Amino acid sequence: MTRFDLIVIGAGPGGYVCAFRAAQLGLKVALVEKRPALGGTCLNVGCIPSKALLHSSEHFAWARHDAAAHGIRLGEVSLDLPALLRRKDDIVSRLVGGVAQLAKARGVTVITGQAAFTGPRTLAVTGADGAKRDLEAPHVVIATGSAPVELPFLRFDGRTVISSDHAIALPEVPGKLVVVGGGAIGLELGSVWARLGSEVTVVESLPRIAASFDEDVVRAFTRTLQKQGLRIEVGAKVTGLRPGAPAVLTAERGGQTLEFPADRVLVAVGRRPYTDGLGLEQAGVALDERRRIRVDGHLRTSAEGVWAIGDVVAGPMLAHKAEEDGVAVAEWIAGRAGHVNWDLVPAIIYTHPEVASVGLGEEAAQAAGRAVRIGRFNFAANGRALAAGSAEGFVKLVADAATDRLLGAQILGPNAGELISEVVTHLEYGGSAEDLARTIHAHPTLSEAVKEAALAVDKRALHAV
Repeated sequence: MTRFDLIVIGAGPGGYVCAFRAAQLGLKVALVEKRPALGGTCLNVGCIPSKALLHSSEHFAWARHDAAAHGIRLGEVSLDLPALLRRKDDIVSRLVGGVAQLAKARGVTVITGQAAFTGPRTLAVTGADGAKRDLEAPHVVIATGSAPVELPFLRFDGRTVISSDHAIALPEVPGKLVVVGGGAIGLELGSVWARLGSEVTVVESLPRIAASFDEDVVRAFTRTLQKQGLRIEVGAKVTGLRPGAPAVLTAERGGQTLEFPADRVLVAVGRRPYTDGLGLEQAGVALDERRRIRVDGHLRTSAEGVWAIGDVVAGPMLAHKAEEDGVAVAEWIAGRAGHVNWDLVPAIIYTHPEVASVGLGEEAAQAAGRAVRIGRFNFAANGRALAAGSAEGFVKLVADAATDRLLGAQILGPNAGELISEVVTHLEYGGSAEDLARTIHAHPTLSEAVKEAALAVDKRALHAV
């Protein structure tokens, strides 16, 4: 039995960050990962490879459709898909290797294998060769992440019906790609393959895609995606798949049957907490009604000394949320004052333009009975956006009508994922729209649109009618 101060199960962003912070605080840490590479879903088959594909495909689309408007004559532009995929794989390898180097530098013991509880704070780790290693620690953190949700009538086969794991490595551009699910994963990967030449249809059962955003944001976002060639079908409940070449996805809307021919069907309807094979019952770890690990306000499970973070607990399944969970737990275990503000976790869809949000949107604020004022500013009036040829979308700020305190923001536009961060900062300290409006922003920058939206809360935007 090998003893540690802390054992972290799962080496994704939440797990490895937790292990690194605990090591910084002087704890003897083991990081257990079933994959041969560290980084979890995010680095290996999620956030990083998908963003690499988004970036490359955006360049490809720009070269084909926009370069001429900038006075750049390129001639025939063709796709070298194997080279594009190699670049993605190289980026993944570099980052995964970097995490391994950081673990070594911090003195974290990395153990490869499948971990399972044998008692409240004891684990058996089974390697690929079947060899077992017994571990023990007063504290165990479960950070095993999530897996794609599989529909009972659309089982993943890696050929016709694929998950996001498959969709980042398709060997050819599908003639017809049908995406089931209009959330971040489906829209991002749908955008990638549409830019590369696929005929993409997004089928969403809800009345709108990107359902957590306000209707005005979604309406503008939908129009933009449609202009880029994506077909958007909302309010359509998928009912089955008829095999063939191509296959035909069937759906139902308003009593009518819809049919969508598909060479590939990407099922992107969400992710589920991944706790398979962990032996949680041996540790006394309880689950909630959605099979997430039940935790208290400090991420402690029902078993003493066992904690859970990231996608396996309630809350948004986002890498940056998992990282903050991991840091806080490491600090709590070490007797420090850890902190996470779960109300201010930004969410981003990395299409072009991007969509980002934090805090309360207008609809959510009104549903909560809050009287609000809205500040909105269009990128079409922003000099930097116009110069970049990327002036679609707008910044929308929500402030309390009585106190002017910022409640949230939603941004549709270029680099929205970067721009949202300053709003998060102002929200974190309880800032007002006035505070944001009086913060100096460099000119010309996209960030000036955020300042102007803050001015617009008080109807005094300087560059809008």
